[in-house]
Amino acid sequence: MHWWKHESAYVDEGVEIGEGTKIWHFSHILSGSKIGKNCVIGQNVMIGPDVQVGNRCKIQNNVSVYKGVTLEDEVFCGPSCVFTNVYNPRAFIERKHEFKPTLVKRGATIGANATIVCGVTIGRYALIGAGAVVREDVPDYAIVVGVPARQVGGTCKCGTTLRFGEGQETTCAYCGSRYRLDGQRLVVLEEKV
Repeated sequence: MHWWKHESAYVDEGVEIGEGTKIWHFSHILSGSKIGKNCVIGQNVMIGPDVQVGNRCKIQNNVSVYKGVTLEDEVFCGPSCVFTNVYNPRAFIERKHEFKPTLVKRGATIGANATIVCGVTIGRYALIGAGAVVREDVPDYAIVVGVPARQVGGTCKCGTTLRFGEGQETTCAYCGSRYRLDGQRLVVLEEKV
């Protein structure tokens, strides 16, 4: 076994876990799920069934990643963030056939206690602020905050908030990557990370 789990964690049969992944206290990985390489699965995390988690993801404490959710490589899920998979659940009606897929693209960050309503796509390297409620797709490199979440800016691949002066182009103050603003969307001119 080239991955590690705490003795209190439970991994069902039929789960694939990549080399170097660590699964911490009281977590449960349900059957049919696939976890990539070098992931960190925090305390009290539930993943599955049939969930895909990419390489180098970090899923912090108290997160449930339900069927229908896909995390691409290098996604960060902050403590107690929430994914849903049914838009209008009722305890007395079975709606497993109505799961709406949610895709979190490469490098995106979801802040602590944010809620991701099912059926959305979170773009590459987007940053979801703590406590936000996301009900619509989020563009690549966007920063969204609030309830409901709205775009308030853009972020570099390295996670630094981008500042635009009077022009439509900017350089990241941290890593030197360059971007152009096209409406509300960021276009990468040169990445240095």
